[in-house]
Amino acid sequence: MFKKILIANRGEIACRVIKTARKMGIATVAIYSDADRNALHVRMADEAVHIGPAPASESYIVIDKVMAAIKATGAEAVHPGYGFLSENPKFAQALEAAGVAFVGPPVRAIEAMGDKITSKKIAQEAGVSTVPGYMGLIADAEEAVTISNQIGYPVMIKASAGGGGKGMRIAWNDEEAREGFQSSKNEAASSFGDDRIFIEKFVTQPRHIEIQVLCDTHGNGIYLGERECSIQRRNQKVIEEAPSPFLDEATRKAMGEQAVALAQAVGYASAGTVEFIVDGKKNFYFLEMNTRLQVEHPVTELITGVDLVEQMIRVANGEALSLTQADVKLKGWAMESRLYAEDPYRGFLPSIGRLSRYRPPEELAIEGPWCAMTPASLKAARSACIMTR
Repeated sequence: MFKKILIANRGEIACRVIKTARKMGIATVAIYSDADRNALHVRMADEAVHIGPAPASESYIVIDKVMAAIKATGAEAVHPGYGFLSENPKFAQALEAAGVAFVGPPVRAIEAMGDKITSKKIAQEAGVSTVPGYMGLIADAEEAVTISNQIGYPVMIKASAGGGGKGMRIAWNDEEAREGFQSSKNEAASSFGDDRIFIEKFVTQPRHIEIQVLCDTHGNGIYLGERECSIQRRNQKVIEEAPSPFLDEATRKAMGEQAVALAQAVGYASAGTVEFIVDGKKNFYFLEMNTRLQVEHPVTELITGVDLVEQMIRVANGEALSLTQADVKLKGWAMESRLYAEDPYRGFLPSIGRLSRYRPPEELAIEGPWCAMTPASLKAARSACIMTR
């Protein structure tokens, strides 16, 4: 097992990784910018290395600075957390070249799943259900209209390199398809530096449900249930819960098996998430795969009892999974709520500023272990969650 791991991240996720590493008897190294000199993750780690000014562009995402910290401390492995360099293939390649283990998937998997067009083609080849659509390059707005008519309205116009709801437009007719194509293309170019656009059928009565997968380098792969992320605001997740109150066991099994098939098709090895869109009749379609640990991973841990960070570290160390699919049991119910800062004087647009006071929602503070919750308390909790929409 590794003796020392560097966490190439900050804040909550860095603390999360440090806790598991400590439990496993592994020493940890934190990195920090000027702004995080006194941060909790810096105090928790066994060592800490300063890597630059406050802007992430001058510290946390500068590969050379992170590599220098690794070399200076002798770290044998790096956990990237989420965001920053977690899905950057160049970072994974740099670690490989330096003989340092990346606590994440192989470079090929990151690259393949990082592009929405490529990932959908791979999903189709792996027998995974995908939304009907056109995955090729679209030349102009008129071709977008032609393709939209072939698919059938309504359609979703999306950026290939998109994320976080950017570069997405719904079109219900030819005029909206023309306008949507151009606006999606412009937004994609400015947000991602990649203006490629694809079009697919817009699913009505949609639910956003994602499957947690875990694979090793020995050909083993399992799924650990699902997380429902349908309650969103501006295409950003607000409430995540596990398991989904909508899925039945047969649909869960089918989605899980397809998620694992996709992961194995790209030689995936680590924890990852396969996202699906599910309609009112429980038909499900592949959306994308996140080749990293998700922000909402704790809700899966709570209902399965599996420490995903520990499993990621063990897989990176070359170990085979100690769990089989039969070992995965879903027990209880868990939820996570994200907090969004918005300015009520500017149409509730997203805003930033200093948090001076925080009062948790007392009506959601349900006592006792999740597994002990009654059906009535579960229903009450879900109702409270939905009211926040």
